[in-house]
Amino acid sequence: MLNKLESFIHPSAIVAPGAQIGQGVKIGPFCTVGPEVVLEDGVELVSHVAVDGRTRIGAAAKLFPFCTVGFEPQDLKYKGEPTETVIGARTQIREHASIHRGTVTGTGITKVGADCLLMATVHVAHDCTLGDGVIISNNVALGGHVEVGDRAVIGGNAALLQFVRVGQGAMVSGLTGVTRDVIPYARVFGPRAELLGLNIIGLRRRGLEKSRLARVNAAFKFLFTGPGVFAERVEATRGQYADEAYVQEILDFIAMPSRHGILTNVAGGAGDE
Repeated sequence: MLNKLESFIHPSAIVAPGAQIGQGVKIGPFCTVGPEVVLEDGVELVSHVAVDGRTRIGAAAKLFPFCTVGFEPQDLKYKGEPTETVIGARTQIREHASIHRGTVTGTGITKVGADCLLMATVHVAHDCTLGDGVIISNNVALGGHVEVGDRAVIGGNAALLQFVRVGQGAMVSGLTGVTRDVIPYARVFGPRAELLGLNIIGLRRRGLEKSRLARVNAAFKFLFTGPGVFAERVEATRGQYADEAYVQEILDFIAMPSRHGILTNVAGGAGDE
C-alpha cells in the first residue's frame, strides 16, 4: 500500500530531470513530464498525460488521459519565450483537454484557478485567466486572453472570442458564441449570445434573500431594457443602488477596459424572473 507521503511513478512514464515532484504524487502509465514542471503534493496524472514548459500543477489536482498542459501556444508570434502555465489546487482536467502556455505579447501566463472542472476536449488558449470554481463543459473553446470569473459556468460547445471577459457567477449556455463581455451573474444564450437575465439560481446559492434578488433583478432590467442611453442608465443605476454590492460589482465590471464592449442585446422576456 502506498504511503500518503510517497510518490508513485509508473515505469512507463517519462519524467525529465529537473521536474519537481511533491509528496504523494501519482504519475500513471505513459505520462510525460517536462524538466521545468512542478507537481505539487497529491497531484495525480491518471495516464497518457503530457505536461511541459514552465508549468505548475496545484496540490491535489487531477489530470485525466490524453490531456495536455503547458505546451506552446497556437500563436504564430510565439518564438519559444519562457512563458508559464499555472493550474490551481484540486482542479480536474478531463480527457483530451488542452491548456497552452502564455505569450510575451499577452500576460505571459495562462492561469486556471482552484477547484475548477474542465470537461473533455476543452481548449484553453494562451494567456487565458480562469478564476476559482469555474466549470467548463465539453468541447468549449476559449480564444486567447479570455478572462472567466470565479464560479462562472460555460455550457458545452460554446465558443468565446479572444479577449472576451465573462464575469463571476455568470452562466453561458451551450452552443453559444460569445463575442462581447458578459457581466457578472448574467445568463446568456446563443447562437450569437443574448442576455436572458440573471443567474437567479446561482445568486440564491450565494445566499441572497428574496428582497435583494428582486432589487438586483430590477437594476438589471433597468440597465439593459430601460429608456435612454446605456451610459446614462449606468450612472443612474450607480446612484440608485449605491448600497447594493452585487449591482455595484456589475457596474464596476462595465467600467473596466474592454476590447469588444459589453454584451447588451437582450432576448425577449429577459429579466422577468
